[in-house]
Amino acid sequence: MNREIIEAIKAIEREKGIDSETLLIALEDALLAAYKKTPESAPHARVEIDRETGDMRVFHLLVDEDAELRTLPQPEPVIPEGVDPEDFEAPEPEIDWDAYEDDEIEAIDVSRDNFGRIAAQTAKQVILQRIREAEREMMFEEYVDRVGDVVTGIVQQSDHRYTLVDLGRVEALLPESEQVHGERYDHGSRVKAVITDVRSSAKGPQVIVSRRSDELVKELFKLEVPEMADGLVEIRNVAREAGWRSKIAVISNVQGVDPVGACVGPRGSRVRMVVSELRGEKIDIIPFNDEPARYIAKALSPARVREVLVDDEARQATVIVPDDQLSLAIGREGMNARLAARLTGWRIDIKSETTFSHEETGIDEEASGGRCSAFLRNGKRCPNQAVAGTRFCALPEHSKLAATEAELGRPLTNKEAQESGAAGVHEAGGDAAPAAADEIVPHEGIEALHAAGEAEGDPAKEMVAEGGPAPEPMGNGIDALPAAGDAEGDPAKQMVAEGAPAPEAAEQAEEA
Repeated sequence: MNREIIEAIKAIEREKGIDSETLLIALEDALLAAYKKTPESAPHARVEIDRETGDMRVFHLLVDEDAELRTLPQPEPVIPEGVDPEDFEAPEPEIDWDAYEDDEIEAIDVSRDNFGRIAAQTAKQVILQRIREAEREMMFEEYVDRVGDVVTGIVQQSDHRYTLVDLGRVEALLPESEQVHGERYDHGSRVKAVITDVRSSAKGPQVIVSRRSDELVKELFKLEVPEMADGLVEIRNVAREAGWRSKIAVISNVQGVDPVGACVGPRGSRVRMVVSELRGEKIDIIPFNDEPARYIAKALSPARVREVLVDDEARQATVIVPDDQLSLAIGREGMNARLAARLTGWRIDIKSETTFSHEETGIDEEASGGRCSAFLRNGKRCPNQAVAGTRFCALPEHSKLAATEAELGRPLTNKEAQESGAAGVHEAGGDAAPAAADEIVPHEGIEALHAAGEAEGDPAKEMVAEGGPAPEPMGNGIDALPAAGDAEGDPAKQMVAEGAPAPEAAEQAEEA
């Protein structure tokens, strides 16, 4: 009979995966509890089971009565409600038998052939309870080390409060706060989620999974990209708006491996699998860069960035984008800018080129380095150097703005400067020519100055640079010069070069 018990314990070990020593210790505790329920049982006893033969022995333990008992530390007793404190009796402390040497304990064999029906039932309950506790402990140890891993489960139950997901040996809880808005979890459907927490409870380990966590995106890419499993490519950071868009920053640890291309895969196959698992969520893959300006510019993709001004101390960046890219850089309800800020860890201020140039005109002359304060037609500031003592350059219409400021005795506002420039356009050319507008508010002021410099020493170019009429064209321009040179020594060619009629033409005229 005893041998059959050992074989049954080994069968449970193979089936449940519980160590046989744990089961034998549980059986010893169960037999001790059964022994104490028998009449005239010893107050201090111990049960031993032979690991080979299965023989069970009960020993009555005796210690020196004069010596102080060595007990286990006891918690403060709690008096039950409705019990008079004077009538309450605290439980006796348990003796710490491990604190005694073998020669200090006298063990008397008081084994019995039969413990009785009630004792056997008690032993059965204790063994089953220990088996359940061992199973719960094993499952807790299994999942507590898997926090952050992606698991696949089958939806068992779903409502507005939570969703139960069957992971095989345990049911995981997907609370409403960890669900993606708009996703449906139908009964029997498979779903991937990341383990965020494992809690121990009386009913077993409670596994909490999430579909909103940033770790889900990272772990899904690790499953699809072999380079990440090998350590060649690494995800540095993830910023996510669950259900809408995610941004990940990737870096290569080996020269020659493109991190973005590795994540995208052939014809986008790898990233497409991740997007499919996230049910259509858009993903931006960005190369990580140690330079904040380049990193921030890439983080704002798909928008094109013209310039990034960074403040390292305040970790703040001002991003200048083309006017047609401003809404794309900010994103829907600020999502693109918000994700870029979370990805980089910098505070980002996005401005269009026009807004930035208008704000720049508010700086005084000394702070602006002597630059002309007039506006060009494209909304930018004039790039020319301001004349000493004024805020404007030497271009005629910009000089008129300086004279207007002198008459008013105050600087012109941006709006007044723009209106004055527009009025100058109509006065100079009326409705006529866009060319006049280009002269008054030039697009390329620097080219105009270069053109004036090149005109020195050439009367024709000086007339054009000063705004006078261009000289009449001479024949075919440059082609006429070699023709005039070839005419030397030939009267007929000289007449043609000087504009006189050819000899044949003169004879025909006389005959007429």
